[in-house]
Amino acid sequence: MKKCSMKRITGLALILACSVAVLFANGSKENSDDPLAKLKAKGKLSVGCKVDVPSFGYKNINTGEIEGFEIDLAKAVAKHIFGDENAIEFTAVTAKTRGPLLDTGELDLVAATFTVTEERKNSWDFSTIYYVDAVAIMVKKDSPFTLFKALDGKTIGVAQSATTKKSLDAGAKEAGISLKYSEYATYPEIKVALDSGRVDAFSVDFAILNGYLEDSCKLLDERFAKQDYGMAVKKGNTALLDAVNGTIDELSKSGELDSLLVKWGLK
Repeated sequence: MKKCSMKRITGLALILACSVAVLFANGSKENSDDPLAKLKAKGKLSVGCKVDVPSFGYKNINTGEIEGFEIDLAKAVAKHIFGDENAIEFTAVTAKTRGPLLDTGELDLVAATFTVTEERKNSWDFSTIYYVDAVAIMVKKDSPFTLFKALDGKTIGVAQSATTKKSLDAGAKEAGISLKYSEYATYPEIKVALDSGRVDAFSVDFAILNGYLEDSCKLLDERFAKQDYGMAVKKGNTALLDAVNGTIDELSKSGELDSLLVKWGLK
């Protein structure tokens, strides 16, 4: 009887041990397949942001800190996920680098004046729209250009991989004119090109362009192609996207989103 009982106990113990092992294995597999669980294990949110766009993402020359509306939004997402807005690491991106850095997994999230388009939705998943803008054009104040049509045959400075060129081409076709382009990696480079006369105009979204407006320049009245800004995550990262949208929804309902827009001079 004792031998039989001992065998039964030993057998039950083995079954229990195997069950626990299977449960742990399944749990580990689920965690490895869950992007949000991986993110929480990492302990911080890796975010791509602009550092050359006043009001959205700009490095404060006095403090060395990156500041702006989208910086505050990203911090709110970090707080939503980790309970700490400082559980975040920012990486400077441009229109050309932000997508590839998401694709490789170096970034979890991009909050970088990223215009949502149907074409881009094929590559990345986008959050709820949080800002709407339109493409504008800056020229030197002493230039003869007062209307878009006057730029026929002229060279426009635009950012690499941005939607600006496509938007202007549509406007040019409607106006019956043709444009030339010079593409640059950063907005400061385009502004320098305008100041030095290497391009006839500088074009990007109005809110971005307004941050580079000086007494020596002026903005044309025309606007082109509505630009909807959203944060982007890697295609299929639904868990993180839900957290981002949940954050935007909370900020919108509480009125904090409007307060941030006012804080950064965007409303």
